[in-house]
Amino acid sequence: MYNSKSSKATEFINHEEIMESLAHADAHKDDIALLESLLQKARPQMTQNGVRCAGLSHREASVLLACENPTIIQKMYALAEEIKIKFYGRRIVMFAPLYLSNYCVNGCLYCPYHAVNKHIPRKKLTQEEVRDEVIALQDMGHKRLAIEAGEDPVNNPIDYILECIDTIYSVKHKNGAIRRVNVNIAATTVENYIKLKNAGIGTYILFQETYHKESYLKLHPTGPKHNYDYHTEAHDRAMQGGIDDVGLGVLFGLERYRYELCGLLMHAEHLEAAFGVGPHTISVPRVKRAEDIDPDVFDNGISDEIFAKLCAVIRVAVPYTGMIISTRESQKVRDMVIHLGVSQISGASRTTVGGYTQTIRPTDTEQFNVSDQRTLDEVVRWLMQNGFIPSFCTACYREGRTGDRFMSLCKSGQIQNCCQPNALMTLKEFLMDYATQETRRTGEKLIAAELEAIPNEKVRAITRERLNLIENGQRDFRF
Repeated sequence: MYNSKSSKATEFINHEEIMESLAHADAHKDDIALLESLLQKARPQMTQNGVRCAGLSHREASVLLACENPTIIQKMYALAEEIKIKFYGRRIVMFAPLYLSNYCVNGCLYCPYHAVNKHIPRKKLTQEEVRDEVIALQDMGHKRLAIEAGEDPVNNPIDYILECIDTIYSVKHKNGAIRRVNVNIAATTVENYIKLKNAGIGTYILFQETYHKESYLKLHPTGPKHNYDYHTEAHDRAMQGGIDDVGLGVLFGLERYRYELCGLLMHAEHLEAAFGVGPHTISVPRVKRAEDIDPDVFDNGISDEIFAKLCAVIRVAVPYTGMIISTRESQKVRDMVIHLGVSQISGASRTTVGGYTQTIRPTDTEQFNVSDQRTLDEVVRWLMQNGFIPSFCTACYREGRTGDRFMSLCKSGQIQNCCQPNALMTLKEFLMDYATQETRRTGEKLIAAELEAIPNEKVRAITRERLNLIENGQRDFRF
């Protein structure tokens, strides 16, 4: 039986509820009056405490996703952008993945790291190699990383992950520093999540891959990841371990996209119902080609147009959750979806173990083919030319504004009193330390315009003063 507050995976992600929701969507996808009412429900509303958004349930969002009416879809796209700007402004947070090890004992059929793959060279970074990778990332301008590692209790035990986190935070090179380490590793125990929390991680990220249990079991035939319930309940254990920022995601292309969206939103609703705070982020990767992996064999691939529609529906349904688009997607696709509610993107990513220290991009240990291969400087300039503010801010995490504290500020709209100036100051750091002359010129014009847009006069004055201090060599200011 479906129960969003249940601690059991098959109850808060309930197959029968999903199928009923999809049937409901099919029956009402042409009901214009209903569709218009859903858009109206999701629209930002001014209250005494700020801007509020009601969001949509998994069943309501399923109706929007099933709709094929061009007028409704365009209205939804416009609403997605409106919601994003209301709560996140035009800021886009920058990050990069850091692959620590591709040793893995699982048999996942969609990942080249699977244990049966005997072609891929196996590699695990030493602490000195971790340091070298971090310096290479700092020299690009990155301040936020998402560390990745295969599941292997012998080669990648929790102590190794903790040691790597400590090494990453310890590296201070020129003006560089990694100020937030997010972690994307396999489902683990409450005890290990407590260790990760104590190590000072930001968000714990774990993709479900697919919420369809029967397909999940087939796609994960061997290894500890075969346990659907243990994997699906991992975010609950992370919350119990004190990690109040968790990230969800599915790998679109493994199963039917409408099923996956419904399951994804049910998972978000479960976290809200059980812990009082929904996911900090939602990622929307698609299956991509890699060594030993052909995405066409899964037969559930989605077009760029459907992908854009998914992004818009997610933003409308869960307005306060960050949405991540990685370099799996091409510049063309990222151009398309950046206006539909995306709040975080990666830049200059390498999905190989030890890839950042290599002059020529290595491909023999890539987890997936990187579609957008621009430099971080090029991605930053592209964002600014499209009217966005690239942000390297990590202030909320470092000031303790996480979990329900972050969400309460976000839901009231007050988070922008911190985020706008922090974004401008971290962008200024990037321009001074790492940007090309062309990017710096573009950025200085953007900062000047956005500085005047800060509504609070006192905050605006402090920000202007700190921008001048950054110009003269000081670093790491934050509200």
